[in-house]
Amino acid sequence: MNKTIIMSEIDGILTSYCEGCFLKKQLSKERGKTGAHQFCIKTCTIGEQLQFLGREINKIGK
Repeated sequence: MNKTIIMSEIDGILTSYCEGCFLKKQLSKERGKTGAHQFCIKTCTIGEQLQFLGREINKIGK
C-alpha cells in the first residue's frame, strides 16, 4: 500500500462512518468532546481501523 491509497481509505471511513455519528454526538453532550474522542479511540471498531491505517502510514514513512 502507498500513502495515497491509505489516506483515501481513511477519508472514506471518516466520511462514511464518523461524520454524523449519533453515538459521538450523544457522548459529546454527556462527556464532552474529549470523552467522546476517547470512546472513539479506545472502544469504537471504526477507531481501531483508523489506528491500524495510521500505523501503516507510519511504517511506509520509515
